[in-house]
Amino acid sequence: MGTVSLLKCYRPLFSTLFPRSPPSTPHAAIFRRKNPRSFCACSSPPLTAEKDCGESNAEGFTLKKSAPEVWLHNTMSKTKQLFKPKVESKVGMYVCGVTAYDLSHIGHARVYINFDLLYRYFKHLGFEVCYVRNFTDVDDKIIARAKDLGEDPISLSRHYCEEFCRDMITLNCLPPTVEPKVSEHMPQIIDMIEKILNNGYAYIVDGDVYFNVEKFPEYGKLSSRDLEDNRAGERVAVDLRKKNPADFALWKSSKPGEPFWESPWGPGRPGWHIECSAMSAAYLGYSFDIHGGGIDLVFPHHENEIAQSCAACKKSDISVWMHNGFVTIDSVKMSKSLGNFFTIRQVIDIYHPLALRYFLMSAHYRSPVNYSNVQLESASDRIFYIYETLHECKSFLNQHDQTSRKDSIPPDTLNIIDKFHDVFLTSMSDDLHTPVVLAGMSDPLKSINDLLHTRKGRKQQFRIESLTVLEKSIGDVLTVLGLMPASYYEVLQQLKEKALKRANLTEEKVLEKIEERAAARIEKDYAKSDAIRKDLAILGITLMDSPDGTTWRPTIPLPLQELL
Repeated sequence: MGTVSLLKCYRPLFSTLFPRSPPSTPHAAIFRRKNPRSFCACSSPPLTAEKDCGESNAEGFTLKKSAPEVWLHNTMSKTKQLFKPKVESKVGMYVCGVTAYDLSHIGHARVYINFDLLYRYFKHLGFEVCYVRNFTDVDDKIIARAKDLGEDPISLSRHYCEEFCRDMITLNCLPPTVEPKVSEHMPQIIDMIEKILNNGYAYIVDGDVYFNVEKFPEYGKLSSRDLEDNRAGERVAVDLRKKNPADFALWKSSKPGEPFWESPWGPGRPGWHIECSAMSAAYLGYSFDIHGGGIDLVFPHHENEIAQSCAACKKSDISVWMHNGFVTIDSVKMSKSLGNFFTIRQVIDIYHPLALRYFLMSAHYRSPVNYSNVQLESASDRIFYIYETLHECKSFLNQHDQTSRKDSIPPDTLNIIDKFHDVFLTSMSDDLHTPVVLAGMSDPLKSINDLLHTRKGRKQQFRIESLTVLEKSIGDVLTVLGLMPASYYEVLQQLKEKALKRANLTEEKVLEKIEERAAARIEKDYAKSDAIRKDLAILGITLMDSPDGTTWRPTIPLPLQELL
């Protein structure tokens, strides 16, 4: 395919949509740009499509000659459809970020882990990805929280933006290409509102600017809602000055004590929805590949974004709208407004961050996932098994010559690896079906354990070569899933520390119990020995006897095992 042009109504802020080298800015740093230029009606220079096939990408994965077709569920069409990037081998993706007024909860974690996974997978397939995820740092909720705390709203929001970035690092999410803030993109927002007004889709009332939904006949096409059924597209009560209750604010006139910016309509600040239309267009153009977020954003936020963007530029077109399901507690959506939420910090205080990531990937992203201790315990137990197996494999291989030739790997091992690789590519390309991928690790992990610990496995020809390729194949997939730790040993120690904390034990206390049990066994007091084992199992500590002695590892607490 030759040169392909994107449909745009103004020039993006970046000189190129897809930088060829990754950004050097640390993840915790928040994107800033002094005096970003306002956009104008123009066509961007065409982008030349290039596809690297059969080579290793920056993360060390060997790509197949022909990448698999990727199918994604599109909320607009209500069906899975073949993903076709607007520019060959390049992906433009915008994901709505947090409103930064408090610590993020695990509902937020699910959104950004999901799109981090999509980001990683596209990169694995060899695509260049421009991933834009914004911060809402100007909003009614921020202003109200700052007033309660007696703080400056912008300073408060800046603090929680930084805390969010720390959470994302902890959850092993890659930094997006760009992380724009509302407060730093007022020229673009004002410019877009002016376009919408000039095109006849909005009206001014006492310094406020409202979008006129009746002027946009397609309003409701994303959410499949009729106009008469729509509530006001805003986070506050209906303003009787509106022509239609569903009309939503593009610009709000300032109130005493609130932050404001100058505009053609007087001092004020933007409405909730206009920010994402303006910032996505600023970095990706009006026509790009994927727009994503949680399912709660379908209406009104994304519905209003479509109306605004189309009103500003008739060529506005998003190929795929993606939305993940809720995290629920007792089948009720988790949210700050309902007060039934756990922050990311609260969860990772007692569970490992990678256990939380694994848990949130254990259900398909569009399905609701119910948060419970038993599910987190199960995820913790599973990743402990994965990392323990790989750690033992790595430790064994470090003691042996790992030189391997392609023709020295047994057919059985090759079949296991090929099957796992096919399951990975097929499932990930089928709308990110992560539960199937996670289940697909069972066979290669079992093969490693058989080779390490069974009599038959220890006698297998080309044992070292088999272990080498099995460990690498699992490690490669874990990296794409964002589940690869820096050190197997370190993450195992961290998982044990979290388990001890949940059990309200110290390792010294566990070792004392092991010694006490050993003494009981010597005295043939098996009832006491069994009681000690059971008491620890109730707390999530399992004892493992071997010729070398007794050790312990975390497990699902006995009462919770009965709930699985």
